[in-house]
Amino acid sequence: MELREGSPTTAGLDPERLEKAYALLARWAADGTVPGAAVAVARGGIMVPPRSFGACATDNGTSPVQPDSVFLVASVTKPVTATALMLLVERGLVSLQDHVCDWVPEFSGDGREDVRLLHLLTHTSGLPDMLPENVSLRQRHAPLSAFIEGICRTPLLFRPGTQVRYQSMGTAIAGHIVERVTGTALREFIQRELCAPLGMRSTALGIRDDLLPRLAPVHLPAEQVHTDWHWNSSYWRQLGAPWGGMFSTVGDLLILLQTFLDGGRYAGVQVLARATAAAMIADQTSRLPELDSASRLRDRWGLGWKLGGWAGDLSGPRAFGHAGATGTLVGADPDTGLAWAIFTIQPGAPLRYVANALVAAVAD
Repeated sequence: MELREGSPTTAGLDPERLEKAYALLARWAADGTVPGAAVAVARGGIMVPPRSFGACATDNGTSPVQPDSVFLVASVTKPVTATALMLLVERGLVSLQDHVCDWVPEFSGDGREDVRLLHLLTHTSGLPDMLPENVSLRQRHAPLSAFIEGICRTPLLFRPGTQVRYQSMGTAIAGHIVERVTGTALREFIQRELCAPLGMRSTALGIRDDLLPRLAPVHLPAEQVHTDWHWNSSYWRQLGAPWGGMFSTVGDLLILLQTFLDGGRYAGVQVLARATAAAMIADQTSRLPELDSASRLRDRWGLGWKLGGWAGDLSGPRAFGHAGATGTLVGADPDTGLAWAIFTIQPGAPLRYVANALVAAVAD
């Protein structure tokens, strides 16, 4: 189905409970806890008109955040990069059981030959979240190729498939594989194969010039303020990091979530195979035979999507979602048909509280 705007009641949401979620963001904007935010929620294909709160700093002072403001979504980028790789899987171009070194021969030595594509998308590869030289790479405005070179020589933290440990660098190499197999830059592949057919017109890996007037800059943490590689720098905005460099709106992300709720189909277009969409939001980590018991109980991952957890304390067992370090959180629940996106400019914003209030607004 295609999302269409409607009232909370039409969407099967309790208006009074929904207002509690909005009131949290309004209060945080007023007291400075979360200076600026936008939120969108949908159920059963009905999207309640997005709301915005507070303001963000710009080159010309401050500007109110708008419902269609564009945000750096940070790690909410990861499931999009995972989706790009899964398009190659469903087309028979790669397999999740392929070893990474089959496609990136330089990714070898010291046990790296055992890392499979499946491990990259389930955070079980043994790669670190960030490279030891992450800051120095950003200080010298290194291209993505330098990060890939670092990934190919960094030691694994554990044997692949034995632990779940969140790893941005696994997503980085997944995006690189898309480029190697297709001969197309990842940002172009995502635009052509996902954003365009889904009508996600305000989404891009790496900022586009036409999005800049609506961009809500991140409220930078202290350690980034006096650098020239921070989240609001031209360097980071243009880098297009596969693990955290996407820009989007809450409305566009609802389209993506709805696509997964509807088996890979949106507005009459089957963008993903039904089997692909189902696999990406199914528990994949529990199937790993050597996974340690703590990870099996604590962390359930699909392919690029986190199951439970980030989708809120009240979400059902099949809920999926993702969070971003810039203050972003998205989630959806196949059992209730609820989808939501909360984007802010505040790193570390306590968005679980808002997510819980949104989930609680389901009326039946």
